[in-house]
Amino acid sequence: MVAQAHAAAPTKRHYTHREILEVMSGLMLAMLTSMISTSVVGTALPTIVGELGGQDQYSWVASATMLTMTVSTPLWGKLSDLFGRKLLFQTALGLFVAASLVAGLSQDIGQLIAARAVQGLGVGGLSALSQVILGDIVSPRERGRYSGYMGAVFGISTVAGPLLGGFIVDTDWLGWRWCFYVVVPFAVISFAVIQRVLKLPAVKRNTSVDVFGATTITASATALMLLLTLGGQEFEWNSFWTYFLAAISLLMLALAVLAERIARNPILPPRLFRNRTFVLTSAASLFVGMAMFGAMIYLPQYLQIVKGMSPTNSGLMTLPMVVALFLAGVISGKIVTQTGKWKIFPVAGLLIVAVGLFLLSRLHVDSSGWLIGFDVAVLGIGLGLSMQMLILAAQNGSELRDMAATTSGVSFFRSLGGAMGVSAFGAILTNRLKDEMATMLAEAGIRLPGGSSPKLGSPAEIQKLAEPIKHIVLESFTRGLETVFLVGVPIALIGFVAALFLKELPLRAAAGPAPDAPKPLSKDDLVLAGLLLELVAQRVERAGGEGSALLSAVARMAPPDGRSERERARTVAQTVLRPTSRALLAQAAPAQQHLVSGGVTR
Repeated sequence: MVAQAHAAAPTKRHYTHREILEVMSGLMLAMLTSMISTSVVGTALPTIVGELGGQDQYSWVASATMLTMTVSTPLWGKLSDLFGRKLLFQTALGLFVAASLVAGLSQDIGQLIAARAVQGLGVGGLSALSQVILGDIVSPRERGRYSGYMGAVFGISTVAGPLLGGFIVDTDWLGWRWCFYVVVPFAVISFAVIQRVLKLPAVKRNTSVDVFGATTITASATALMLLLTLGGQEFEWNSFWTYFLAAISLLMLALAVLAERIARNPILPPRLFRNRTFVLTSAASLFVGMAMFGAMIYLPQYLQIVKGMSPTNSGLMTLPMVVALFLAGVISGKIVTQTGKWKIFPVAGLLIVAVGLFLLSRLHVDSSGWLIGFDVAVLGIGLGLSMQMLILAAQNGSELRDMAATTSGVSFFRSLGGAMGVSAFGAILTNRLKDEMATMLAEAGIRLPGGSSPKLGSPAEIQKLAEPIKHIVLESFTRGLETVFLVGVPIALIGFVAALFLKELPLRAAAGPAPDAPKPLSKDDLVLAGLLLELVAQRVERAGGEGSALLSAVARMAPPDGRSERERARTVAQTVLRPTSRALLAQAAPAQQHLVSGGVTR
């Protein structure tokens, strides 16, 4: 009871700079593995889809990973509260590796899409938990410094991935399947490093899995993704399936809100949505995800199909964006650590993202390499200034007990935006491509067998098309991608407005998740505890020369200093037990604390 009365929040462990770097080495290696798998496949996707299924399946291969990554992200954060960060992080890594091997063995487009969906589950865990773990060990004030390192991982993987993917696809004795196999050795090394260096304290939390919430959130996001992906392709926008999927998405969303309100430990606690910082950073992250993933997935199509670049060269063309993203992330992180001011970076970053997307929408068939490099560098600067800062702002503005839920929640909305961007932009590109080719073929007086559009395969096959068909296809792709990038401009501007309304809260100097607070004592418990402590103090003071178990126990509370056991016990009674008794009784009845005097009640 004495401990309960004097309990304060347990002291959080302070990690040295070296310890933080050791932990981050494991996190960054695992993140590098998952990000390389995404970027290495990005440049190879035109070839992969051309060989397995055709151009119309392109967005499905890309969005399958985004979809499962999105819907699983908040669940990983909650599960880490129950089973521990390290175990869940390693589980996500193992799941990712297994799915990568299956993807490499795929024999048709359906198998590849299924494997990519499972791969996304692992990526969702790695992306969410890396930020949660970083939030556990580094204070918000210092986190900007280390967020720059996370940005560096993103930059390195974005450079290495396209180059590696291009090399693999262009090398006859390897082939595109090695784009999936290549991540396995990286994952094995990262697993070993994490096992060795990631030492997190075991924190027991009274929590449970919100199955109802997880199911309804997943169902709502899945229905929305199916609508965006299949709408305008498999069925008309004005059709039964459009309204059916929209209704399912809205119904599941309503049930998800209900589930989170009644759940004992919700995945996304309703109190988060009363937090202005969380709402605005989530909204900004949603639009950042739409703009970022939409641009990164479809930029290789422009470079490989319209410009006729090899996968290797298209990977090299992303180098200006990656260098700009890396420098912007590292420099802004250091400035935040030194000044404590962070709001200017996501605000300026999202505005620059909008400018970069507008510049990309102006590209055409004859655009020079220098112009393309400049445009993607502008986009990289905007992404580098905004991505990590939005997570930092959300973590800093949340309660410590909501660290995992806040981090995974913001990551969820960014992933949701990415999935929406890939699906919506894919639908826009497919429909615009079909319409443009039909119009240009009619203008040229060309009638293909059956009145259909040219069959599109890999970029290499498109480059082999005879003129004027090849020119029509390339021009159609250019116009379609112009629309895709142009649609991204207002999306980024909405994110800019959300960031503009953020309140710049001072960065906290403390880190780590909040421990479970002890249950406060009731008034009756306080009185009982106070009287019992007073009784113990009186028994100690009245004890004669004979020893007793009570006397020995109380004496052990004082350091050995050569005095007798009886003398040390009396000192404890006078300096610890009696003052604590008075404090408890005073807390139980503040207005009557004058009744307690000298250890006896009057």
